[in-house]
Amino acid sequence: MTKTILRAMAGETLPTPPVWMMRQAGRYLPEYRATREKAGDFLSLCYTPELAAEVTLQPLRRFDFDAAILFADILLVPQALGADLWFVKGEGPRLSTITTEDDFAALKPVHAIDETLSPIYETVGILSRELPSDITLIGFAGAPWTVATYMIAGKGTPDQGPAHALKDENRPLFEQLLGKITEATIEYLSRQIEAGAEVVKVFDSWAGSLKGEDFDRYAVEPARLIVEALKRRHPDVPVIAFPRGAGERFAGLHERIGAECIALDDGVMPDWAAKHVQVSGCVQGNLASSHMVTGGEDLVRETRRVVDGFKGGPHIFNLGHGITPDADPDNVSRMIEAIKG
Repeated sequence: MTKTILRAMAGETLPTPPVWMMRQAGRYLPEYRATREKAGDFLSLCYTPELAAEVTLQPLRRFDFDAAILFADILLVPQALGADLWFVKGEGPRLSTITTEDDFAALKPVHAIDETLSPIYETVGILSRELPSDITLIGFAGAPWTVATYMIAGKGTPDQGPAHALKDENRPLFEQLLGKITEATIEYLSRQIEAGAEVVKVFDSWAGSLKGEDFDRYAVEPARLIVEALKRRHPDVPVIAFPRGAGERFAGLHERIGAECIALDDGVMPDWAAKHVQVSGCVQGNLASSHMVTGGEDLVRETRRVVDGFKGGPHIFNLGHGITPDADPDNVSRMIEAIKG
């Protein structure tokens, strides 16, 4: 095993941490914007394998990354289950909502999702053939809670209020929906692995809004079920879990979820995370994405602080969340130079 990402996920402490970036293929790159314009719209870009593979590869031509992450979107799974999905310019995604038993009953069975998602698997296949031999290919999906928040509200919301309301008012329906998303996520990630993904990541962007027992039941437990099922099918493929906003609850998640790597947002300090999370396995993170906009000496200093904070154990360098559209590509180069230079 020579790929540095895989070595770190296997528990090896490396002299220089491997690095990739969430949303590294995206709107901050002019070549991405040109390819998206060629595709016509965002969903067409996701579902055209040649173009989706192209934008996945674009950051690797600019930057010394150690991994490529499949270009897709977490809301393709609800679309494959039968939800209507469209994007409003300047506002983001919109979906038909699931708020009643009839809405839920109208969803497709899990085994039907591959009909819609087959172009995504084709993209993974292209990438597995075209990526340089030292680059790790990462597949991904949204975590059930985060995907459910969009399916219930029909859009992103600042506090995930509609999902919390359904959870509190009709828990049986909420749990049915979460269970269906969990099953679909297992199928989706398994098919990505079969197509060539070497690592998969589960993004729970809104995990932090779950409090108390709800965090255990609806963030930790679905992630554990996904990892457990994937390990039965693909025992050698490591998993990254990212329950964003978990705070002190990051401690112990390696054991509770079963993932080889826990990705950290920038809400926890490296020295704390090294003592309470990294002791159990590989961690990923956790530079604030705002440094990709502001740059300067703060970027270099904070990058080195993250590297130094995690140098005593297995670490994959990344941002605490995705790079933003207003980021300066030159700052990505500065970050990588500060890590590897």
